[in-house]
Amino acid sequence: MLTFIKLGGSLLTDKRVENSFRADVAARLAAEIQAALSARPDLRLLIGHGSGSFGHFVAERYGTVNGVDSPDEWRGFAHVATVAAELNQLVAQALLDAGVPVMRMQPSASAVSRAGVIVRMATEPLQALLDHGVVPLVYGDVALDEVRGGTIISTETVFFYLARHIPADEIMLLGEVDGVYDQAGQVIPSITPQALPQVERALGGSAGTDVTGGMATKVRDMVALVQAEPRLTIRICSGLVPGLLQATLLGSAAPGTRISAD
Repeated sequence: MLTFIKLGGSLLTDKRVENSFRADVAARLAAEIQAALSARPDLRLLIGHGSGSFGHFVAERYGTVNGVDSPDEWRGFAHVATVAAELNQLVAQALLDAGVPVMRMQPSASAVSRAGVIVRMATEPLQALLDHGVVPLVYGDVALDEVRGGTIISTETVFFYLARHIPADEIMLLGEVDGVYDQAGQVIPSITPQALPQVERALGGSAGTDVTGGMATKVRDMVALVQAEPRLTIRICSGLVPGLLQATLLGSAAPGTRISAD
C-alpha cells in the first residue's frame, strides 16, 4: 500500500513568522511515521511538505507565483528555492532522527510546468526508492515554467503529478485544522466531485502568508485528482492531535474530511 503524506507548512512552521520551524511538532510526527512503518511492513510512504514561513514570505515578496522575467525576479526565484530547501533539510533531519529511511528529492531539479501545472518531472528515481523501502521526501518548490518563465509549485501540485505516474492508494494532507469546515464551523466528513459546488461557499484561504491559495485551492485540486484517478482516497485532517497520524496510517482512525470520486 502506497500513501502520500503532506505535512502542511502551517503545521511545521508559524506562517505568520518568517523562517520559524516547529521542531517539536516535526519530531512528534516523525516518530509517529516511524512507529507506523515498524508496525506495518507493507506500508510504503512518500512524504511531502509545504514551504510555510520559509518559502511563502520570499515568494510573495518577489511575486514568483505570477512569473519570473526581470533579473530581480530571477534572483527571487533562486532565493525561494534556497529557503524551501532549508526547511526541507530540517524536516529530513527530524525524520532521520526518528529512524525513518528518508531521502530528499528536490522537485525543481527536474520539474517543468506550464502555467503552474507540472508537465514533466522525473519519477523514476522516486519509484526506485520506493521499491527499495526508502521514503522519498519532496516539497513545495519552484519550477521553470514554459509560460511564466518560472513559478511556484505547491506540494499538492507535485502530488497531483506524481499520483498520475506512481499509483498511490491514498493521500493524507495534514494541517492545523481538523478537516474542511462548513459555514457553521463543522467538519465536512465527505466531499465528492458532485458535492463540491455545495461546499465551495465554505472554502476560504489560509491564515498567514500562503501564495498557493490556501484551503480552497487544496480542495479543488484534490477533487480534480480523484476525478482523474478514481482509485485514490484523500483525507484532510489535523496533524496537531498526538497519535492521530499513526492511528490513521494503521487503519484504526478515519479523521477529518474524506475526498473521493464517489
